[in-house]
Formats: sequence, C-alpha cells, structure tokens
Amino acid sequence: MTERIKEFLARTEDEGPRLVVDLDVVRANYANFARALPDTRVFYAVKANPAPEILDLLARLGSCFDCASVVEIEQALAAGAAPERISYGNTIKKERDIARAHALGVRLYAVDCEAEVEKIARAAPGARVFCRILSDGAGAQWPLSRKFGCHPDMAADVLERAHALGLVAHGLSFHVGSQQRDPRQWDAALKASAAIFRELAERGVELTMLNLGGGFPTRYLKDVAPVRVYGRAIFRALRRHFGNRIPETIIEPGRGMVGNAGIIEAEVVLISRKARDDAQRWVYLDIGKFNGLAETMDEMIRYPIRTEFDADELGPCVLAGPSCDSVDVLYEKEPYWLPVSLEIGAKVLIEGTGAYTTTYSSVGFNGFAPLKSFVI
Repeated sequence: MTERIKEFLARTEDEGPRLVVDLDVVRANYANFARALPDTRVFYAVKANPAPEILDLLARLGSCFDCASVVEIEQALAAGAAPERISYGNTIKKERDIARAHALGVRLYAVDCEAEVEKIARAAPGARVFCRILSDGAGAQWPLSRKFGCHPDMAADVLERAHALGLVAHGLSFHVGSQQRDPRQWDAALKASAAIFRELAERGVELTMLNLGGGFPTRYLKDVAPVRVYGRAIFRALRRHFGNRIPETIIEPGRGMVGNAGIIEAEVVLISRKARDDAQRWVYLDIGKFNGLAETMDEMIRYPIRTEFDADELGPCVLAGPSCDSVDVLYEKEPYWLPVSLEIGAKVLIEGTGAYTTTYSSVGFNGFAPLKSFVI
C-alpha cells in the first residue's frame, strides 16, 4: 500500500470493488528491470493490465509491448509505441488478424508449429518469427500448460520451414511459468535454446534473438527475490550456454511490472457459518472469481488481505465471492485467516492486484459490473 493509494482511498468513496494502481510503482518497476538486465529489451505483457495510463507511461519510458491480439496491438500503438516496438506474441492467431497486424506495421510474430508459420507466410510475407518451446514451469505458482510451445526437438524444423517460406527465422522463446519464484528455472530452457541455435546454424539458418519470456514475480503472501537476483541468474545461464555469443534478448514482464502497483478495495457482504458448531466462518466479498480474482482458481495465487481489524484475534475462514455460482469460492482447501471481529460492511484491501484482475473481470455475470479501475 503506497501513501498515494492510501490518500486516494481516504478522499474518495465508491460503491462496489475498485482497483487503484499507482504509476510511481510501475515507473520504479520498469527502472528495476532495465537495471537488472541492461542489455535486454523490455516487452511489457499488455494482457496483465492494458490501462491506457500504464501503456502511455511505459511507452514514454521506452518499453516495447508483447501483444496477444489485434486490439492489444492497437492499444499499444495508441499509447505511442511504434510498430517495431510491438511483438504479436500469441501463438494462436487467425490469419486475418495476422494480416491486420501486418497492415499496422507489426513485423515480429510468435509461432510454435508449421501451420502457424504457413499462415504468417501468406498474411505477413517477410516477417520475423520466433518459435516458442515448451517449458515445464516447475517452481511457478501459476504454471503454464502445454497449450503454448512445441517440444524443443520440433523447433528447428519449424524455423527452417519459416526460412524456406521467405520469413526471417529470428529466434526462440520460452516461458518458465507465471509467478516463478526460482531464478534458476531459466537455466534448463536456455540450455535447450542454445542447442537449437547450434542445430539451425549447422543447417545454414542463423538465429539472432532469444525471448526469455515473463515469469518475474510480485510479492503476495510470501517474499520474492528482487529482480536484480533474477537478472544475475539469467545472465550467468546465458554465459554458461551461449559463451561469448549471447544473442539479442528480450523479456516480457507483466505481473512483475504492475502486480505490486495495485490494491483492490472490496467490501464484506456476509459472514456466516454452515453449522452451529462450525469453527470456520464463511466470509463473502463483493468481488470474486468472475469480477477480478480469477487467479484464485485452484487457490494458486493467494493475495494478501488487510483490514482495519488486523490487530485482533484471527480465525479460519472460507473466502468466497458474491455470485450465484458454486465455483465462486476463493480459498477453501487452505482456509484464510481473518480477524474474528471482522464485520459485515467492513472494507478489505486486497494487495498485489495490479495484474490480471481488470482483464479477467467479466462484462456482467449475474449483473455485477466489471471491476472499476483508477490509475493515479
């Protein structure tokens, strides 16, 4: 909680849950990434939080942008980013969307199979492509599935096919899992990448770029290492596997850029018990999985929650959202401890919510409005 957010909440009132993001924190986070990996370009993952104020700030600071759709590309352009500072990083794209991105000037695209390469060759001739390889995501609180990326054994063939079709086989990418708390997890992916670089060089295709992905964490209930620790670990792994021929590198921070910049103010709607002798209370908030807290799915992300009663005795709670859907339960497998004196109508502050909250909020499930956002 920054003083700026605290002052904003104190002088304003609003019904329903609201997210407040402090741009000063985003500015500091960008500077930390730039210092931690000084020879690496930052491509902010727009999907984490596409608020125009955040994109405008990052564009002015010199950031590039990782976009998952044409809409996100248009948002980055509107913020002042030139097309050469944009990557179409989604490996799953309609051919007409590739053509639209190409018409807007975007020349950098992610792939993970030959079928996607062929679409890009038709819709964006001459573009640069990088192939995403699978990573197991060990150590990540939000592991990424097998949905994106191909086995490293396939990557050389995918990029050789791109080269044969007149595209620029530019490089490789991987993602070690979102909220990755182990800086050593980049090592195995870099080892695999170096082997693919060598194999393609033997085939006459010279790769020049390595996308190190995202995964940089923000603090929730547990401390995380500062980004400089990640920078040192990644640079050591690059030197270990690439020697003195380190390629151009880029990173795609999303959560690590904006997560700790935001606080959600929510309200307790109901406190109840399911049985007379139940030691565990059910605490229902006016925000749940469908209007901003989707990352509580399987209780993978556990947000810090602050109340004005935190000095009092704590007791175990099941925490749930307001909707008429039985899956709208945030924390039940591992109960959340909240003050026994917590009351209906009390405000709670959910920290670390600057990323993946407004973008996960539904447009009106059960008639609940999308999560309000204020950027200060």
